[in-house]
Amino acid sequence: MTTCACGNCQFFDDKAPSAPAKNDAGLCRFNPPISQPARDDRGLWPVVEKEDWCGHFAATVERFMTPPAE
Repeated sequence: MTTCACGNCQFFDDKAPSAPAKNDAGLCRFNPPISQPARDDRGLWPVVEKEDWCGHFAATVERFMTPPAE
């Protein structure tokens, strides 16, 4: 059974260049980036811990699945 935590969610991204250096943190890609106060600043995705939980959890799925053998 999958634990409903960010580290098991398909929207969790710990591979992005802008992901935090901490081993147990990553970016939540569910919503678009959060805008910043200054007009010229880049938007940022929220930083989350692998053990965090929220209501948008979606289990990780294999995105490039091969069809079942017949």
